[in-house]
Amino acid sequence: MFAIYKKELRSYFINAIGYVYLGVFLAASALILCYTTLALSSYDTATYFSAITFSFIILIPLLTMKLFAEEKKLRTEQLLMTAPVTIWGMTIGKFLAAFTIFAGSLLASCVNFFPLYSYANAERAAQDYSSIHIGPSTANIIGCTMGLLFIGAAFIAIGMFVSSLTENQLAAAVITVAIILVMLMLNAVTPYIDVYAIRMVIDWLCVLSRFEAFSQGYIDIAAIVYYLSITGVFLLLTVRVYDKRRWG
Repeated sequence: MFAIYKKELRSYFINAIGYVYLGVFLAASALILCYTTLALSSYDTATYFSAITFSFIILIPLLTMKLFAEEKKLRTEQLLMTAPVTIWGMTIGKFLAAFTIFAGSLLASCVNFFPLYSYANAERAAQDYSSIHIGPSTANIIGCTMGLLFIGAAFIAIGMFVSSLTENQLAAAVITVAIILVMLMLNAVTPYIDVYAIRMVIDWLCVLSRFEAFSQGYIDIAAIVYYLSITGVFLLLTVRVYDKRRWG
């Protein structure tokens, strides 16, 4: 598994996808922060994290579209399936490589908050607000970052599964974009549904509705279990695809 992990991690930077992803993610996060906090002279980061979540619609497929589709296109899939590694090991190795790039970029983007803390300290010093909290909420930032890590893991697992179904990277990216978009927009349709039971089911499935606790600085164990369950289910589905190919 570790050999697959190192191979995939290296391939992101050999093919420049890793550099493109990191550059786009860091640039987008900096611009989003400027327009949602700095330009508005606000310390509220809720809008920033909501916008980052929707940026996953485009960014996550960049990471996942090549994971298995490229192996099929280059005809190296059989080498992987006959290598001395289990299918689970192969799948987890590829997943961890993509998640490492994602988590690294997300954590690196946290340096964007340094100006907010600097402005807050300067404002407190200038106006002698030592007894009043001024600045961004550290609990909210930590909670939202944790929540985004779990959401990203779930979306990466979905993208991996889609990539395992086709050799066309563009098709894998487009389908993943569509799935993530639907999962993020589910809560937008609930006000238009009159049947309470259906609304409850949609709300239960919605990714964003479970993110609210993190945005308030709380760690929601039920939400973590939900995101990890999605991750596990789609990793299992990917393994089943390759189990079928190996023995089919």
